[in-house]
Amino acid sequence: MTSPSLFASRDFRLLLVGQTTSQLGAQVSGVALPLLAVVSLHASAFEVGLLGAASTLAFALIGLPAGAWVDRVRRRPLLVASDLVRALLLLSIPLAAVFGMLIMAQLLVVSLLAGVARVFFDVGYRSYLPSVIGRGRVLAGNSSLEFVRASGQVAGPALGGALVSLIGAASVVLVQAGTFAVSALCLLGIRAREDAPAAPSARRRMRAEIAEGLGVVFRSRVLRATAVASALSNFSFAMASAVNMVFLSRTLGLSPALIGVVIAAGSVTVMVGAAFTTRLSRAVGEVRIVWLSLAVTAPLSVLGAFAQPGWWTLLIVAGIAAGELGQIVYAITQVSVRQQLCPDRVLGRVNATMQVVVMGLFPVGAIVGGVLGDTIGARWTLLTAGALLLACPVVLWRALRGARDVSDLPASAPAPARVFPPA
Repeated sequence: MTSPSLFASRDFRLLLVGQTTSQLGAQVSGVALPLLAVVSLHASAFEVGLLGAASTLAFALIGLPAGAWVDRVRRRPLLVASDLVRALLLLSIPLAAVFGMLIMAQLLVVSLLAGVARVFFDVGYRSYLPSVIGRGRVLAGNSSLEFVRASGQVAGPALGGALVSLIGAASVVLVQAGTFAVSALCLLGIRAREDAPAAPSARRRMRAEIAEGLGVVFRSRVLRATAVASALSNFSFAMASAVNMVFLSRTLGLSPALIGVVIAAGSVTVMVGAAFTTRLSRAVGEVRIVWLSLAVTAPLSVLGAFAQPGWWTLLIVAGIAAGELGQIVYAITQVSVRQQLCPDRVLGRVNATMQVVVMGLFPVGAIVGGVLGDTIGARWTLLTAGALLLACPVVLWRALRGARDVSDLPASAPAPARVFPPA
C-alpha cells in the first residue's frame, strides 16, 4: 500500500494512529447521530436533512477566510485545537441525554459548531501532509491515510449499529469524542518542522489573499474541473444522505444493527480502493484515473435505489460498494494531483477554495434531499441523486483528456503580485 520508508517514519505512523481512531469514531457516530434523530427524537426526513446541512454549513460561511488563516499560522497547533473542540462539543450530547434534556435543536447546534472546527481541520490537514512526508510521496501518503479511513468506514457502521442497539445512540457519541482526543495527542507527538508563516509585515490583506486562492483554482482548467465535479458529487451525496436512514429504516424495515451491517458490507470496497489506488495510478496514469474511476463506478452506484425488503436489499449493498470504490479512488488521486500542482504558500487557500466549492453545496443538497424525501419519497430521491452523479465523469473527462500523469499538466501558479498589492 505504501513504501517501507514512508511507513518507517515515526511522524507518519503517529498521523496514521490518530486518523485510525478518529475515523473509526466518526463512522460510529455517523450512524449514531442520524439514528438518534430518527429513532429517539422521531425526526422527519426534512429534519435529518437539516442535521446534515448544519454539519457542513460552515464550509460555505467561513471556508475562504479559514484558508487564508491556515496559510498564516503553523498548521499542527490548529489541527490539535480543532480536534479538542470537536471532542468537547460531542461530549455534550450524552450528558444532555443522561439528564433527559436532549432535543433536536442541540443536535443541530453541535453539528454546526463541530462543522466550524472541521473546516479548519480539513483545510489544515491537507496542507500539513506535504510538510510531514514531502511532496514526492503525497500519493502514497494519501492512499495510506484513506485506507485507514476506509477501515473505519467498514468497521464503524457495523459497530455503531450494534452499539446503538445495545447502549443507545446518545451513549455511542462518546466514542467519537474520545477518538478526537486521541487524534489530538498523536498530532502533538509529531516532530516534523513546518516552514515559518510569513512575517506580519509581509502579509497582505485577507481579501487579497482569498482572491489569490480563488484565482489559482479558477484559472486552472484542472482544478476548476475537479471543483465542479466534486461539488456535483457532494450535492448528490448530500441528497442521498438526507433519506438514507429513512429508506433503510422505514422503507426496507431494517433494524439499527442490520443498517450498520449493510453499510459496512457495502463499504468494504473503500479499503480495496484505498489499498490499490497507487498501483492503479501507476498502471492507468495518475491523471487519467481521476475521471476513469467515476466513469466506471457511477452507473453501478444507482443500483441501491432499486432495493426492496428481503434479499433485494443486497442491491443497496452493491450500489454502496460501487459508489464507495469510485469515490475513494477519485478522492485520493484528485487531492494528490492538487498537492503536486500548487505551491506550498497558497496550498491552504487553494484547499479552502476547493472545500468551499465542494462542501458549500452540501447543506443545500441535504435540504433539497429532505424536501424531496417528504414529497416524492426516499426511493425517488435516491434515483435523482444517482442521476446527478452520472454527470461527474463527463466534466472531468472534458478537462483531463489527453493527460496521463501530472507531468502532462501545466503548473497552477499564483497570480502576479501586482494584481494583489500589499496592504
